[in-house]
This record gives sequence, structure tokens and C-alpha cells, in this order.
Amino acid sequence: MRLSHSLAPVTVAVALVLSLPYEAMPHPRVKAGQPAPRQPFGADCRITVDGSHVVAYCHNPYADIDRVALHVECDRWWDLDVDGPAVDTGPAMTVRLAGRCWMEVRSVWISHQKR
Repeated sequence: MRLSHSLAPVTVAVALVLSLPYEAMPHPRVKAGQPAPRQPFGADCRITVDGSHVVAYCHNPYADIDRVALHVECDRWWDLDVDGPAVDTGPAMTVRLAGRCWMEVRSVWISHQKR
């Protein structure tokens, strides 16, 4: 029986600590001169190449505007590469980008710019 009497103060102390409001809990501090943590950024893009045609769908799940542009490099030396216009992709917005070569496509990529 004496064991339960010695555990009572410990149990009460643990219950009090666990019942503290969130604001009373200690939080990590950011030191002066230390950069703030980076916010997530960048639209997620799906690219499809079908022969000489390229289509990309870019969806921005974040709050900042992402300016995206499609870049297509053609395989033949005489075929002109395509740098599409930059399009603003707002929060929760999906945009469609398209480009093509006359013949084969060598590579495709999307550039992102924070706005």
C-alpha cells in the first residue's frame, strides 16, 4: 500500500504537465541572423511526349505564384528548339503547356520562377 502513496505525487505531476495548454509548452527559438525556414514552392508538372508533340500539365498546390515555361530541344540540327512563353500558375491552378518539333524530340524540361 505504501507504494501507491509514493506514486500519487508523480502521477499528479505528470497529469498536470500533460494538461498544459499548447501556448505554455516550450518552442524552439530561431536565433537572430539565422534565415527563416524556406517555404515549399513549385508546381508539379507531368510531361507527355507523343512523336514530335509535347504536352505538359503543371499544377501548383502552394500559395505562391509559380511562373512556368516549357522548353523543348529537338533532335535534328536543323529543327528549331522551342522555348514557350512563361505562364503564371496561381495557387490550386493547373495550366497546360504545349510545344512540338518537326521531327523527333531530344529532351523536354520545365523552368520555374517565383513571382
